Amino acid sequence: MATVHCLGCGLVGAYVARMLSEAGHEVHAYDLTERDITGVKVHVVDVFTQIKALPDGLVINMLPGDLGHQATRELVHHGRQVVDLSFAEQTPDVLQDSALEHGATVVWDVGIAPGFSNLVVAEALRERGKIHDVQIRVGGNPTKPDGIWSYMAPFSPYDVIAEYTRPARIISEGITVVRPALDQRHSISVEGRGEMEAFLSDGLRSLLWTVPAQSMAEYTVRWPGHIQRYIDMRDEGTLNPERLVESWALDPAKGEFTWMEVLVTTNNELIQWKVEDEGQGRDSSMARTTGLVTTAVALQWLENPELIPVGVHAPEELPSVFLQRATAMFREHGVHVQMTSSRTD
Repeated sequence: MATVHCLGCGLVGAYVARMLSEAGHEVHAYDLTERDITGVKVHVVDVFTQIKALPDGLVINMLPGDLGHQATRELVHHGRQVVDLSFAEQTPDVLQDSALEHGATVVWDVGIAPGFSNLVVAEALRERGKIHDVQIRVGGNPTKPDGIWSYMAPFSPYDVIAEYTRPARIISEGITVVRPALDQRHSISVEGRGEMEAFLSDGLRSLLWTVPAQSMAEYTVRWPGHIQRYIDMRDEGTLNPERLVESWALDPAKGEFTWMEVLVTTNNELIQWKVEDEGQGRDSSMARTTGLVTTAVALQWLENPELIPVGVHAPEELPSVFLQRATAMFREHGVHVQMTSSRTD
C-alpha cells in the first residue's frame, strides 16, 4: 500500500481519488470545499499552504489550469513525484532543469486527450517507425442537443473557455503552425450520434515536439450550432464568462457521453483508435475516460517506480506498458475502446 495525495476534488479529482483508494492505497485529498469521497480522507485546506507540509507519497495535481502550474512548480522544488493533470497553459516541460536539480519526477497531461491520445500515437511510431499524419477528434457532450448551447462542461468551465480562446498549434508540412482558435470548422459523422462539428483546439501540446509527422492536429467536437452561438455572442460583445459557467453547469439528470477518435497514417496504413463512454452511475463519462488514464498511470508507476526516471515526462515518453494498463482499465470499467487498421495503398 502506498500513500497518494490528490490535489483538487472536482469531478475528475474525486473519481481518481476513489479509484486509487479502491485499489488499496491510502489516499488523502485536498480541496477548498468539503467533499464526501468513499474511502478517502478529504482535507479542507488552502492547497498551496499544504504543499510544503505534505507527507511522503505520490502527488496527483488535478487543480484547475490557472492554479495547476504553480502547484507543480512548487512540488518540483520540493523534489516530489507528481502526476500533473491540470492542463495549464504553461506546460511542465519548462521545469525540467529544476526537476533534475531537486530530484523530482513529473508525468503530465495523462487524461484522455491529451493523454491516451499521446500514448496511442507514440505506440504507432514505435511499431511502424514513421508517421505521416495524425488527426485527433475528441469531445464530451450531452447525449441529445437542446437547441441552445447543447453542452455541459464536464470539468472546470474556465478551462473549457480557454480551449476556445487559445490559438491552436498544429503541424503542417512538417513544421509548427499557429492557427486562430476555433479555426477549420467542419462537420463529422459520429457513429450512433449523427452529424457533429469539429474545430481546431490547442490540444497537441507535447506531441508538437516529441513525435515527427508531416501533419498533425487536434479538434474539439460539439453539437452543430454550439460554436456558432459562442462566436456570435463573442463578436456582439455579449459573451459573459460568468454566465457561460452557469449555462454550462453539469446536470446529472441529463445523459452525456465522451467520444474520441485518433487517426494515424503511416506509409501504407491507417490506424484508428476509438474511445466512447456514457458514464456510469454517479460518474460522468469525462471523469471516467480521463480519470481511468490518470489512475492507470499512477498505479503502474507505484508498482514499478523504476519505469520513470527523474525529470519531466510527457505521456508519449512512457513505456508501452502504460498504454496497455490504461486500455485494460477502460475495458475493465466498461469504457468502449477499439483499435483497427487498414491498408491505404
